[in-house]
Amino acid sequence: MTHDNSNWIAITNASNIPAREGRSVSVGHTEIAIFNLGERFAALENKCPHRGGPLADGIVGGTTVTCPLHNWRVCVDTGDVTKPAGHSACVRSYAVKVNEGIVYLNVAEVVEEEAAA
Repeated sequence: MTHDNSNWIAITNASNIPAREGRSVSVGHTEIAIFNLGERFAALENKCPHRGGPLADGIVGGTTVTCPLHNWRVCVDTGDVTKPAGHSACVRSYAVKVNEGIVYLNVAEVVEEEAAA
């Protein structure tokens, strides 16, 4: 898959996000959580679908983050809620990559969402 390079913005040095932790960043009016999963990075809307808790402050385990407010678990790859089971709630996920030690976020979807709002 090819990506238009104009859609990618540099966020931070990868070393600024410790393994198994998240950090939040604002892109326009959208708050995004970027997670270091050890071998790769992932990005989600920084807002738990339950009560809006800051997912970037949650505990990362495997491919999920646990919301610090009420322990809901969200898959960092898809944004789907994995706990409690049976919920169809989800948050938006975003494309992220690391190039030469810099974390980049694809902002095309963020721009489209804000334009539609």
